[in-house]
Amino acid sequence: MEKDDSVFQIGVGINTPWFVGQTMNGLLDRFSEERMIDTPVSENGVMGIAVGAAATGSRPIVTFPRMDFMHYAMDQLVNHAAFFNYTLGGNLPIPLTIRAMINRGGEQASQHSQALQSVFMHIPGLKVVMPSDPYDAKGMLLAAIEDNNPVLFIDDRWLYAEEEEVPADYFTSPLEGAKRLEEGKDVSLVASSYMVKEAKEAYAELKKKNISVELIDLRSISPLDTETIALSVRKTGRLVIVDGGWKTGGISAEIAAVISADCHSDLKKPVIRLGLPDLPAPAAKTLESVYYPNSSTVISAVQHMI
Repeated sequence: MEKDDSVFQIGVGINTPWFVGQTMNGLLDRFSEERMIDTPVSENGVMGIAVGAAATGSRPIVTFPRMDFMHYAMDQLVNHAAFFNYTLGGNLPIPLTIRAMINRGGEQASQHSQALQSVFMHIPGLKVVMPSDPYDAKGMLLAAIEDNNPVLFIDDRWLYAEEEEVPADYFTSPLEGAKRLEEGKDVSLVASSYMVKEAKEAYAELKKKNISVELIDLRSISPLDTETIALSVRKTGRLVIVDGGWKTGGISAEIAAVISADCHSDLKKPVIRLGLPDLPAPAAKTLESVYYPNSSTVISAVQHMI
């Protein structure tokens, strides 16, 4: 926002610190209400304003503090933002960043706990990224704002406590390409966003059991880097995919389909997919503890495959 006066932020509750997980502290004082626009609860209207602003030269950042309510904005996002540049022959860039927060757990139940990434992965013309660490969170968000296409930046609140050294200077990270975090020879383990943290914990425990895991962080789910996954599977012959969304029709289903087709002769075992059961999120803590996959779930799946 300091670098480019055309960048502004808009969304429900963006100037209320707790509403956005303390991620915008101090921005209102620095940039005023003209560039930090807190809106009424009207997701479709907010998205429409942002799409119009992007089409006329601004670089808006729309924030949805709860991803669940992006359903209201689907017409503007899909039928307009994602398609405009295609339908107008590449003559109308839409430099729009949508920051969607996944805010689940804590007994918030079905309408406040949804991870909808696979819905948006299905839409042509929309880039979808899911960083898992502080470095990519900063670099990919800045890259999204610079990009001339609509970019959905999915931000998982379960990662907000993660810390690491990040350059203070301005930098960007690529909006595509998976990242191999650990080399291994027995099993390829693929995850995204918060599930990378759980996969890292599983990796450490499996290493103690002399199981060699190759760990891959997807980073982007549209475009999806299946080539990096395929190279890994051709080496290990086994694949476990972990996703924080519903299992049916999700990220794991797409990856499993591609790998089963492209690496059929390399697979020693059928692909294992881990995700949420096809049920709305429960409210009770006791049910949440078995609803959400975690490092123990990953460890069991890898051991079963081995």
